[in-house]
Amino acid sequence: MLEDLFNVVKTRWSGPEPSEGEKKAPDKAASIPKDLAFKCPRCLKVVMTDELVKNLKVCPHCGYHSRISAEERITITADKNSFREFDRDMLSKNPIDFPDYDLKQEELRKKTGLKDAVVTGECTIRSEKCVIGVMDSRYMMASMGSVVGEKITRAFEYATENRLPVIMFTASGGARMQEGIVSLMQMAKTSGAVAKHSDAGLLYISVMTDPTTGGVTASFASLGDIIIAEPKVLIGFAGRRVIEGTIKQKLPDDFQTAEFMLEHGFVDMIAERKNMRRTLAHILKLHKGG
Repeated sequence: MLEDLFNVVKTRWSGPEPSEGEKKAPDKAASIPKDLAFKCPRCLKVVMTDELVKNLKVCPHCGYHSRISAEERITITADKNSFREFDRDMLSKNPIDFPDYDLKQEELRKKTGLKDAVVTGECTIRSEKCVIGVMDSRYMMASMGSVVGEKITRAFEYATENRLPVIMFTASGGARMQEGIVSLMQMAKTSGAVAKHSDAGLLYISVMTDPTTGGVTASFASLGDIIIAEPKVLIGFAGRRVIEGTIKQKLPDDFQTAEFMLEHGFVDMIAERKNMRRTLAHILKLHKGG
């Protein structure tokens, strides 16, 4: 039967058999660098990588804000040479002996150049001094484990002690399952540090980028005095299918988008990436003046 099927397929092929030279000829497409162009996942149009980078990695056709690294975020946000990193060499353990967790982390450290999923430090933004934290989704989807929680907590404690505002760029899949209950403890720890900072009368700006979900949304990401989001980013706790399965209802198409959250009062404003630095500096200056 399979032989008959093969014969049918063969007889339907009307093209000539490839020559030996054609068979051995290298695939020209394979020689094109993969990072030469970017295909937008929203509008599906192709943009040259150089053009995308010049546009702060925002699609010029539809405005899609692609994910960027912590280093890129700090570069476009902080004043040049003003950033001073905190706790650079902090490394996480394997508290529940999760299989291959240490190996996975070692691979990610080599690949990303990061020690974990968040970078924190002190900088100025248009001469306004602040503490900044940036989550990097390249590192285990910026999940919050012991190091992420500790670095964010220490950043808030430093800001409280030195009476500085805090800006946190959030992007996370939630708590890090590889650290079990230890990861869930970071929700309470970071929230406690935010509360002390707030009690001291200091400003906290939370900037939600794509995606901000799970335990990060349920803790420090949602506790900002001012909550800003980039356009169209995903913001939520549980996933759409989980919620629909629980409530037995169809959710709106724009559910868990930044625009939906703005309409329902979950975020205070939406700012495009090209305007983010100016927006943050303006808020910092207004707060300082008050």
